[in-house]
Amino acid sequence: MAHDTSRAVPWLPAAVTGAVAFALEFLVVYLWQANRVRENLEGLNAIIELVGGQAIPAWKVVGWLFYNAHFVDLTRPALGGGRATTNLIASGNAPQLLYVLPPLFLLVAGVVLVRYVGLAAPRDGALCGTVVSLGYAIPAWIGVFAVRVTTDGAWMGPAVALGLVLAGVVYPVAFGAIGGALAALTSD
Repeated sequence: MAHDTSRAVPWLPAAVTGAVAFALEFLVVYLWQANRVRENLEGLNAIIELVGGQAIPAWKVVGWLFYNAHFVDLTRPALGGGRATTNLIASGNAPQLLYVLPPLFLLVAGVVLVRYVGLAAPRDGALCGTVVSLGYAIPAWIGVFAVRVTTDGAWMGPAVALGLVLAGVVYPVAFGAIGGALAALTSD
């Protein structure tokens, strides 16, 4: 007998759950790292403003950390042409614990969604958990471009392809599914 897939996909709750996970995760990174980022930017921003440039806002650099926590490197113009990449967490400029946040928030989102829907089969929970990506992907995709710093046609920010794929698709699908399966496994 075929598996019953007639139950409606919870599009709206999934989108809300994913968006809330994204917003809360960014908020935690911001509250945790913004003061340290501001302190580190003071000297650089003073020089930038002295030569008539626009200071780099702390929230954008916090955004870089957010994407670095998804293993999305920063990319910037390299001397002599081309692009250079770095990850501020991997290079020791930010706490390694930041890597835990994306999986944690997305696991919880998957659990919350599947508990809300009331699924008990792990396969159904995993499939439902992947839908968390709907609400997480859109702000993740927008953020890739929103946290860029641009001057005179050159830009620095998250690597576009990695940001769109890893932060916007792979992380929310994988960890939402794991959270959904765990919620179904542990349901009453």
